[in-house]
Amino acid sequence: MTDLLSARYQMGMSLGFHIIFSCVGIAMPLLMVIAEILHQRTGEAIYLTLARRWAVGSAIMFAVGAVSGTVLSFELGLLWPHFMRWAGAIIGMPFSLEGFAFFTEATFLGIYLYGWDRVSPRMHIAAGVIVALSGMASGIFVVMANAWMNSPVGFRLEHGRPVDINPIATLHNPSALAEVLHMTIAAYVATGFAVAGIHAAMLLRERDNRFHRMGLAIALAVGGIFALVQPVAGDYAARSVARLQPIKNAAFEGLFKTQAYAPLAIGGIPDAGARELRAAIELPGLLSFLDNHDFSSVVIGLDAYPESEWPPLTPVHVAFQIMVAIAGILALLPLWAGYLRWRTGSIYHSVWLLYALIGAAPLGFVAVEAGWVVTEVGRQPWIIYRVMRTADAVTPMPGLVAWFSVFSIIYAFLAVTVAYMLWRQVMQSPSAAELAAAQATV
Repeated sequence: MTDLLSARYQMGMSLGFHIIFSCVGIAMPLLMVIAEILHQRTGEAIYLTLARRWAVGSAIMFAVGAVSGTVLSFELGLLWPHFMRWAGAIIGMPFSLEGFAFFTEATFLGIYLYGWDRVSPRMHIAAGVIVALSGMASGIFVVMANAWMNSPVGFRLEHGRPVDINPIATLHNPSALAEVLHMTIAAYVATGFAVAGIHAAMLLRERDNRFHRMGLAIALAVGGIFALVQPVAGDYAARSVARLQPIKNAAFEGLFKTQAYAPLAIGGIPDAGARELRAAIELPGLLSFLDNHDFSSVVIGLDAYPESEWPPLTPVHVAFQIMVAIAGILALLPLWAGYLRWRTGSIYHSVWLLYALIGAAPLGFVAVEAGWVVTEVGRQPWIIYRVMRTADAVTPMPGLVAWFSVFSIIYAFLAVTVAYMLWRQVMQSPSAAELAAAQATV
């Protein structure tokens, strides 16, 4: 394995691990704040219990996310020193703001966790709201930096070096809005359905457990609302890619030939040698319409670029198909739940819906991982699109394969530890009998 591949695998593994905790850090505080607000409005102790349990879960994920995020920050400098030396002054602004948001989140998460009986109810909710907002802001600033790598602005090249640097321009680069919307919504969808799936699994054991009923209702409401919005954000993001990175658009659509009335491909495997997408279902003209709102518009294909600039086609195309398919599935589930609520007055008695939610629990995170494959692998061979190649940014340090193995073991250990701690939280959830006994003493 070459140093370049080792560095890319190392960074990809670290990012793939960290992004799960980032998504939870963005979305989980919203769930706990909603639960506490409902407690204050209704006086029901179940909502307070939910808020406390979700707060502990948020703290666990935040702690591990802080560790994995720190590793990523070191890896940027160690694995990609030429990139950081070249671009550090430009992307330093969003990373600095991300650090500010991170420490704000950490401070107010501490107040939230230890201030239940020490601050007023309004101040406690305010602390939770700040945690939710700062967690979202932290993710937004990181995505802005990544969006800049896809559409670099805020500098002028002079003898291959950036001059006249405007770091503020990084925050509103052409790709920023589309990526921020798409990724932030994905975080709420993934976390909402993951939490809903856990409570659905517990409801299969105790169908009348109000703790899990209320937990499912809140999580599904948050995940479901954002799942219905995501196709719109995804369409906007895809059109942004088609305009700013047409080669990436051609790669994830599997479009080899520049053409009008370009077909939308469902499935298929790209064959770079034959210049065709095999075993795909093609819908004529639909890609042209989706990219430009015009069936007759021309969509740029891979043939417009030398093959040396093509990204790896199969992983990009397959990952894109997985992401889109999951988005469609998750958008259907809240519609199904809404229909059951309308027809029967309850979503908790449908075994099929509960099983569907259990099956959907990991799908949001699978879609997030697939989306980042599309974004990062789809930009190759560039680390900064049309400015710096990935091969020119990698460290010359030997022994990356060994470090990749070490970090793989560390991440596996952390994953097992987190899974165990969260499982203990789930298993300690109050049973229906315990809830009834507690209610009887009130």
